[in-house]
Amino acid sequence: MKILIIRHGDPDYARDSLTPKGWQEARLLAQRLAPQPIDAFYVSPLGRAKDTASCTLELAGRSATECDWLTEFNPPSVQRPDLEEGKRFVAWDWLPSHWLDRAILMDREHWFEEPCFSEAGVGQAYHRVTAAFDQLLAQHGYQREGLTYRPVKPNHDTICLFCHFGVQGVLLSHLLNVSPMPLWQGFAAAPSSVTTLTTEERREGIAIFRMSSYGDISHLYAGQEPPSTAARFCECFTDFQDRHD
Repeated sequence: MKILIIRHGDPDYARDSLTPKGWQEARLLAQRLAPQPIDAFYVSPLGRAKDTASCTLELAGRSATECDWLTEFNPPSVQRPDLEEGKRFVAWDWLPSHWLDRAILMDREHWFEEPCFSEAGVGQAYHRVTAAFDQLLAQHGYQREGLTYRPVKPNHDTICLFCHFGVQGVLLSHLLNVSPMPLWQGFAAAPSSVTTLTTEERREGIAIFRMSSYGDISHLYAGQEPPSTAARFCECFTDFQDRHD
């Protein structure tokens, strides 16, 4: 079984849609995805994800199932350690100097017990998403058992999820059995990028998902479209035209 996780195109957050560049990214993505033998499409209810998916679905003559749990991962915002009381950020946006030395944040079983996360109920939100994700995988033949999956109906199906950066980190952390923090903080999935995971069943009845590519934007290069910088902060501090925080 194969999973394609796709981040929406360059976003127009004010309108919850795509910028003109984002629409071009979505069209190029559609040229890549539409010819593929994809068995099922799933999409976040947010406009920027649905708009991104719409180009592929129209070109392929397909439809997608809308899943609330694929919306951007947005539990109550956390009181980040570097900010004064009352100034809060999304769970997946920390400064490196304030999370790298907190060992608990790298612990796959206890990362959400960090006081900032515990107070905001981040762990509960995480488990709601991963439980729904496992229900979907069970529908496609793979039942979660501990840290692996039991292939109840082993298959070569491909499913495609159109979603968002934050929730992508949640899904990957669950499949790979790691804390989401290094995924949120150390990986940058550009808009319209494709992340691919495929099952491996090296012993009968025990399957894992292995990531073969992360944040692939080859469709943009094929269309001579430069990638969006919406996924990243400034490369050098003096790049004042780019985001610092």
